[in-house]
Amino acid sequence: MSINVAILGATGAVGQRFIQLLENHPWFTVAEVVASERSAGKTYIEATNWVLTTDMPERVANLTVKPLDGILDSTLVFSALPSSVAKDVEAKFAAEGHYVCSNASAYRMEPDVPILLPEVNAGHIHLLARQQEERGWKGGIITNSNCTSSPLVMALAPLRKFQPEALSVVSMQAISGAGYPGVPSLDIMDNVIPFIKNEEEKLGLEPAKMLGAYANGQVTPLSMTVSAACNRVPVIDSHLINVTIRFAQDVDKADLYTAWENFVGPDPVPSLPTAPEKPVIVRYEDNRPQPRRDRDAGGGMSTVVGRLRPADAMGGWQFLALAHNTIRGAAGCSILNAELLKAEGYLDSVTEVVATKA
Repeated sequence: MSINVAILGATGAVGQRFIQLLENHPWFTVAEVVASERSAGKTYIEATNWVLTTDMPERVANLTVKPLDGILDSTLVFSALPSSVAKDVEAKFAAEGHYVCSNASAYRMEPDVPILLPEVNAGHIHLLARQQEERGWKGGIITNSNCTSSPLVMALAPLRKFQPEALSVVSMQAISGAGYPGVPSLDIMDNVIPFIKNEEEKLGLEPAKMLGAYANGQVTPLSMTVSAACNRVPVIDSHLINVTIRFAQDVDKADLYTAWENFVGPDPVPSLPTAPEKPVIVRYEDNRPQPRRDRDAGGGMSTVVGRLRPADAMGGWQFLALAHNTIRGAAGCSILNAELLKAEGYLDSVTEVVATKA
């Protein structure tokens, strides 16, 4: 039996990506769309400026948009809300008994909330028990990372055993990461913008938490130093990062390639519907990965690494990593997180949802 789901912020670019990816999903059906007061009461097609290259699914087009303070029937909720709105709205729904898979940053660094990348840290899902105990929530919130943290963490996860100590990360981030309508054309065309608000701080915090060890209701962050420089570039989709890394132990090129090639997530992650066959794909050509050629790898869910070479000045290694920012870095990862929730039994018995007006 398919599980009905709701999408918060359904009219925005990431909300649209949720709807696109959930069309014909084997486990989940979009039953409720939720947006701001400006859109509430309209049909989805009336309220939405559809910006994706595929057509809006007909079944969703005629759904009536619900308000953010409304009553939801779906236990499983996907959130594409801006962080300024998500803080209160997501907590309300989690308290009522909904499980919220959030793309927002509002709760990522809370000690009882996982930033989940299932192939990397599926065990962090057990923080939900701490949430429910300490906050009194009947449901819970799990987040996915910032869209630039995603390829960094996926590339680093197979290399944890070599004890990464220090990283320098330079990002080249697609304009879709700024939402719609995003960056003004006269700012980004023929240009690179060398500042994205709050992005560098997130790269300094989120990867250490995601790569950390879970035990006894808490995550101990991985000890490493991260220096980041984030840039907006005139590419539509996918973030490309250049990583320079130093390890605590000696490692050669063959060790790194082997670790990437052999990397798989823990059970049951590889068997989940949205999980790619290979979470990390290695390109050995000198000129790969590239956004236009590699962003759709694994249905947009794989991270593509390449250009591995010595970083002599730092005494380590240098490589590129790329991931589709609105699929693996946003909606696709939230869907995979929800699949893990189902596989782990969180959605087996629907908790009674006691809805209240905000």
